[in-house]
Amino acid sequence: MDMRTRISDALKDAMKSKDAARLSTLRLINAAIKDKDIALRGEGEGANGVTDAEVLGILGKMVKQRHESARAYEEGGRLDLAERELDEIRVIEDFLPKQLDDSEIEDAVDKAIRTTEASSIRDMGRVMGALKAQYTGRMDFGRVGPMVKERLA
Repeated sequence: MDMRTRISDALKDAMKSKDAARLSTLRLINAAIKDKDIALRGEGEGANGVTDAEVLGILGKMVKQRHESARAYEEGGRLDLAERELDEIRVIEDFLPKQLDDSEIEDAVDKAIRTTEASSIRDMGRVMGALKAQYTGRMDFGRVGPMVKERLA
């Protein structure tokens, strides 16, 4: 089942169960996907809409944004708003694949360096491209970038 169908089914279930918080988050997800569809159409690429990999990328960005917002709300003493952001993260993460742990990330980085035959920092783009192609939505590339850089230095 593709990502759009899973999200659409979850939206219908949330409507039936009158789960307002989950419904709101699912509508935000749908809106983000439709925005990406429109952007791709404007570039002449999106005849079939966004792919599952792009949906995973959108969901990953949404989680990251909510983590940042929750942190800002906590620092500002607005724990109610921080909790709402964390609730949205839990809903979004239902659609993301299991995150890799630190040792799995290290193994994936080493494998990507070997398969791309990277030998210097100039090859970092190829390594990151290989990782993104295979692990989108399963690892935080903000954390992985410095790890790749360190190994290629």
